[in-house]
Amino acid sequence: MEITARCCGKEMQEYGACVASHPSSWQQRCQHLKAKVAECTSSLPVIQKIRSECSVEFAEFERCLREHQASTDSCSARMSCFLACAETVDLRDMEEGAVPQPS
Repeated sequence: MEITARCCGKEMQEYGACVASHPSSWQQRCQHLKAKVAECTSSLPVIQKIRSECSVEFAEFERCLREHQASTDSCSARMSCFLACAETVDLRDMEEGAVPQPS
C-alpha cells in the first residue's frame, strides 16, 4: 500500500473519495477511478510481484468488496490477509529504482 500510495497517490485519493461519497453505489460510480488506480499500479514491477505472489488473498479481498458493496468494512479481515501476505513478499531482488523513494 505504501508503494502504491507513493507512486499512485493522486489516483488512490480520488478513488477513496469517490468510494466514501457513494457508500452504496461505489462499485458502479467509481469504476473509472478504480481503473485509473489499476492502470497506474500495473506498470510497477513491485506491485506486479506482490499481486502475483498474493493473488489468492487479493482475489478474496476483491470478491468480498463486490459482495458487500454497501458495507465494505466487513472486508477488513480479507484486506488484512492480503496486506499480511504482501509484507512477506521478498522484494530484495527487484531492480534498483523499482521502489521509488519519496522526494
